[in-house]
Amino acid sequence: MLEEVERWLSTRSWSVTDRPLHQILAAKRTSGSSVSVVLPALNEEETVGEIVAVIRHDLMQQVPLVDEIVVVDSGSTDRTSEVAAAAGATVVHRDAVLPRIPAVPGKGEVLWRSLLVTRGDIVCFVDADLREFSSDFVSGIVGPLLTDPGVDLVKAMYDRPLALAGERASGTTAAGQGGRVTELMARPLLNMHWPQLAGFVQPLGGEYAARRSLLERLPFPVGYGVELGMLVDALHLVGLDALAQVDVGVRIHRHQDGQALGRMAAAIYRTAQLRLARGHLVRPALTQFERIEGGFEPRTYTVDTEERPPMAEIAEYADRRAA
Repeated sequence: MLEEVERWLSTRSWSVTDRPLHQILAAKRTSGSSVSVVLPALNEEETVGEIVAVIRHDLMQQVPLVDEIVVVDSGSTDRTSEVAAAAGATVVHRDAVLPRIPAVPGKGEVLWRSLLVTRGDIVCFVDADLREFSSDFVSGIVGPLLTDPGVDLVKAMYDRPLALAGERASGTTAAGQGGRVTELMARPLLNMHWPQLAGFVQPLGGEYAARRSLLERLPFPVGYGVELGMLVDALHLVGLDALAQVDVGVRIHRHQDGQALGRMAAAIYRTAQLRLARGHLVRPALTQFERIEGGFEPRTYTVDTEERPPMAEIAEYADRRAA
């Protein structure tokens, strides 16, 4: 490991217990900063309500850390929007934000558009499929941004247990075996091409917070490459010492099947490729195989090839900031 990364691990990797809530609140009052929490959601009616309720109770009603909770629905066909609104979130549909630019499917698209419907100086992203959610996920990653003006982006780090096939009903899990795309794709890419980022435990994790002043200057890959792209671009824009991570314990969420992970990995590889060469993919597609009667059937999926420009370049965003 690079000496710079070893130093970074000792100075920019913390535990949620390192900053008691009263210290974070005092820093918020002193700075006058506001905090927005964004949940990108697609068919998450089983979990989104509890997440919103926990944040609202712990960090809005009990203490004034979070100023707004916004759920951006990216086209759910279940009751995600109704459940989130009933729990106390402001719910916005992806297609209603910046209608001048037609929306495309993808997590990064939703995160990008969320900048137009939130007002916080600090924006905290939380995936909407988490179970047994703790508000430490929010306070832990927001804390360094409020207490240390030299920090611009904070990722959550955690253990990700993997429920084993056939054992979900009994609750059996394999400790530390989640994050398969991280270990097989993202971590090797970062170690080989951006070794300064080798110290991030969960580079693809969906729980992170950043200053709006940074987010509005970053391009957003529209799909699953958004986390890797954001980390790499932030490194080049503000430097390693402006990035940090906080241990918040254990993350329990829904795991995807192997083929879905393959498509995710392809999108992440494409995001890395563009940042390495800013060139074009020879073939922006991924062919996978599914067994059918009589053999295997090929199924080809397009790989996300679009990125949204920095929000600071969008006229509607500039008008909103000026208002």
